[in-house]
Amino acid sequence: MLKAIVVIPTYNEIENIDQIIQAVFSLQTEFHILIVDDNSPDGTSKRVEELQHQYKDKLFLSVRTKKSGLGTAYVHGFKWALLQGYEYIFEMDADFSHNPQDLERLLFACEKQQADVAIGSRYSTGVNVVNWPLNRVLMSYFASVYVKLITGMKIHDATAGFICYKKNVLEKINLDRIKFIGYAFQIEMKYRAYVQKFKIVEVPIIFTDRTKGQSKMSGSIIREAVFGVVLLRIRKIFNQL
Repeated sequence: MLKAIVVIPTYNEIENIDQIIQAVFSLQTEFHILIVDDNSPDGTSKRVEELQHQYKDKLFLSVRTKKSGLGTAYVHGFKWALLQGYEYIFEMDADFSHNPQDLERLLFACEKQQADVAIGSRYSTGVNVVNWPLNRVLMSYFASVYVKLITGMKIHDATAGFICYKKNVLEKINLDRIKFIGYAFQIEMKYRAYVQKFKIVEVPIIFTDRTKGQSKMSGSIIREAVFGVVLLRIRKIFNQL
């Protein structure tokens, strides 16, 4: 059985792609990588194709026709990984805001500590964020407080995007019913796992803002998160999740 794969969505990440792939493959634990690229005009997918010759049978690429949102990229990658039979499926950014070395800590939580979902958490032991402006730290932190209040989940970092899922979690969650694409996608995935009573564990990490490339954050993503949380709760009340 194939063990662990890291799903990394990309759009214009040519400045980071070599280094992030090399960093994952340099770990003592063996991880495979699936890059889900949204047809980046900067040549990200072309570079991944070149690197596949170097990392044969452990670096994979799926190119979509257009930029369709982070959530749909992850769902695409999750379905691919499930079809291939991976036991542990990760999501991680390409820009080094998530330290690849922490992949092993998330895997340990799922493999050895009986977690079904392991979250790389910025807020479980205070605020562990580097290089973010104060307004963005506050927005992210209080977004998780807001999610707690609305959903009842005891998760400190509900919008985290550095996660390990056991295979059975993604099989049980109906990926075809995932509605959201940004922050709200991250919340929805955790909430669906919570509703299914999977064991969710937060692993403290230090989050460092990207130094290369452009952030994909937008006002529409923030609005989706604010209103999406309420919609999730309403669907749960009416048993429509």
